[in-house]
Amino acid sequence: MHTIPPKPFTQKNPDNYQFNTMTSYPPNNKHTRINLDKETLKQKTLKTIEQNKEKIMEIGDTIYKTPEVGYREYKTIEYIETIYTEQDWTYQNKLAITGSKAYLTKKPDQPTIAFAAELDSLDIPAHPDADPKTGWVHACGHNAQVAAMIGAAIGINQILDHLDGNVALLAVPAEELIQMEYRNKLIEGGKIAFMGGKQEFIHIGALNDIDMTIGSHSSAALGTAKLGTGGTENGFIAKIVTYKGKAAHAGDHPDEGINALNAALLGIMGAHANRETFRDTDHIRFHPIITKGGEIVNNVPAEVTMESFVRGATVDAIKTANKKVNNALRAGAMAVGATVDIHDIPGYMPYHRDPNLDKVLRENCLNLDPNTARGGHSCGSVDFGDFSCVHPTTSLMMAGVTGSHHHESFKIIDKNTLYVLPAKALALTVIDLLYDGAAKAREITEAFTPLTPKNMYGEFMQMLVK
Repeated sequence: MHTIPPKPFTQKNPDNYQFNTMTSYPPNNKHTRINLDKETLKQKTLKTIEQNKEKIMEIGDTIYKTPEVGYREYKTIEYIETIYTEQDWTYQNKLAITGSKAYLTKKPDQPTIAFAAELDSLDIPAHPDADPKTGWVHACGHNAQVAAMIGAAIGINQILDHLDGNVALLAVPAEELIQMEYRNKLIEGGKIAFMGGKQEFIHIGALNDIDMTIGSHSSAALGTAKLGTGGTENGFIAKIVTYKGKAAHAGDHPDEGINALNAALLGIMGAHANRETFRDTDHIRFHPIITKGGEIVNNVPAEVTMESFVRGATVDAIKTANKKVNNALRAGAMAVGATVDIHDIPGYMPYHRDPNLDKVLRENCLNLDPNTARGGHSCGSVDFGDFSCVHPTTSLMMAGVTGSHHHESFKIIDKNTLYVLPAKALALTVIDLLYDGAAKAREITEAFTPLTPKNMYGEFMQMLVK
C-alpha cells in the first residue's frame, strides 16, 4: 500500500499561502457603551436581516449561477470579497488557494466565533441548471451557506458594540471531495497538503484565532420543519487505486495478456464479499468508481484506475473496514497476475457536533421554527468533522429545497427558508454566545476537549492511513 508521505506541517510555504490583509482592523470603540438587553439586540438583528433579505437572496442566487468545483472557485470568492469590501470588513485571501477569512471586528483577548460556508459546487452535467460548458452545478446548496453566513453577519454588524467578542467569516473551498486526481496533483505540487478545504484551513493555521465555528447545510429531509439541528456523520479514507497488467490483442491472442480490468472487478467483488462482516452500527460504506477501464476495445486492458471512499462512523471502524477492502483489492490483482498500487489518502473525520454549542443553536432555531427537527446519523461525510476535532463546532440544517442532493432532481423552492431564515438563527446564536462578557462562549470553550490540538492535526491525520 502506498500512502502520501507526511508533509512538513510545521512550516508554511509563502508561495502557496498568502495572508493578504486588504484593510486594517478598525480601532476599538473607546466610548462608554449603552448596554441593551439581549432581547432588544435580537429584535434589532432580526429587523436588520429582514430589511436586507432581498440582498441576501441575491447573494445566494448569484453564487448559484456561478458554480465552480473545489480549489477552482475563483469567480465565487472574488464576488464574496467584493461584498466584504462593501461592508468594510477586514479579510485575508488566498487561503487554501481560493479561501477567504473576514473579520467584522477585532477585539483583543475576547472569544472569536466563526461562521463557515462552503464555496464549491458539484459536477452533474445532467442537472437542468448545470453550466453547459463545465457541467458544474450547486446541487448541494453550498450557495445557500454563503448567503446565510453573510446575512447573519449583516444582521449582527450593527450591534457588535454590545457584544463581548469577535465574529469571523470563513469562506472555505473544496468540501466536495471529487476530482481526486486533480487534487492529488495539487498535493504533489506542494499547493495543498489535504484534499479538503477545512482540513487545509486547520493545517495552514487559519483556525488558530477561532474559538468555535457554526455552519449550515440545506436539507430536503426535514419534513414539515424549516430548520434542523444535531446529528452525526461518517468520516472516511479516500483512495486512488491503479491496477497494471499486460496488453495483448483481445481477439487474436488474449492468452498473452494480463487483464487489469478483470483484476479490478475481482477486487471490487472481493470487497463486496466483506459487507456481511461490517456491523450496522459502524455505518460502513464502500462505493468505487472506475475512472479508466483500459485503452482501446480490442486490447486486453493493461492499466485500470479507480477511486473510492471507505466511510464509517468512527475512526476505528474506518481503519478496520479499510484494511479489509485493501486486502480484497490486492487479492483481485493476485488472482490474474496483475499488480496493484493502493494510494490511501486521509479523508474527513467523523462529524460530532459539540452538544453544548448545539444546544444554544437549537434554542434559537426553536424560537424561529417550533417544529425544528433533530438530526440522526448520516452516512454521508463533511469536512466539518475535522473542525469538530479541534474546537467546538455545530451546524444547522435548513429546508427550502426538494429532490436529492448530488442529483439532477435537486431544486430550490423557497429562498426565504433557504437563505434568510438560517441567517437569523446563526445571528441570534452568536448574540447568546457573546452577550454578558461572552459567558456562554467561554463556558463552552472551557468544557471542550479536542480530539487533537490544532498544531498536531497534520500528524494526527496521517496516522489515519498508516
